[in-house]
Amino acid sequence: MQRLWGFDNLPNIEHAVATVGSYDGVHLGHKVLIDTTIQRAKQRGGKSVVITFEPHPRITLGRAEGLKLLTTTTEKETLLSQLGVDYMLIIPFDKSFSELSHESFVKDYLIDKLHIEELIVGYNHRFGHNKGGNYENISSSLEVSRIDQQLVENNRVSSTIIRTTIEQGDLELAVQLLGHTYIIIGNSDQNGFIATDSYKLLPPPGRYRATVNGVESEVCVVEGGVNCSINNQQITIEL
Repeated sequence: MQRLWGFDNLPNIEHAVATVGSYDGVHLGHKVLIDTTIQRAKQRGGKSVVITFEPHPRITLGRAEGLKLLTTTTEKETLLSQLGVDYMLIIPFDKSFSELSHESFVKDYLIDKLHIEELIVGYNHRFGHNKGGNYENISSSLEVSRIDQQLVENNRVSSTIIRTTIEQGDLELAVQLLGHTYIIIGNSDQNGFIATDSYKLLPPPGRYRATVNGVESEVCVVEGGVNCSINNQQITIEL
């Protein structure tokens, strides 16, 4: 998978099919959208593009109080790559971009710059300034496919619900809804401490069985980070 930053100097992506969203957690509901994007691109003989944001829109809009994220950008990139996405396009979500209308986003960016042929959206997806864009009002200018809400054993799949399960320490249910282990990626210091992003959601403090860089181990979750037994390395923890 190739990581792209912004809409300037884009490579020529033929017959692109894209999906847009925060994709926090890259959970099972997201996976249906992403798998559909990949399959539609293959049917067209083209490439799949997942468009996401950095930082999270709530941070730019000054509504970040209480915000906790399931995935950092690095973690999201790892998960999207595992799903077989061709391109991850990160939009630098600044104040100027936040004021862009949905009409301008679709025409000036998705169509004129990225040249996408089809957009895959979730059942309740809204975008653009004041969330003015939705399935109904963009389908006239672009081919759009909408995916229904997903359930896992009668549980609604959403990033909000998964955050709650992790905050409550129910990692078993969280992993069910995610469709993969809960990952934490960071650099350990000389004492094996990984200081996580301030917005990264950690499970309640305690000791957890985990896989650390592919090896079964145990980690200790503390306020603001994780202690593990590996020093001075990039660490991938799977809970």
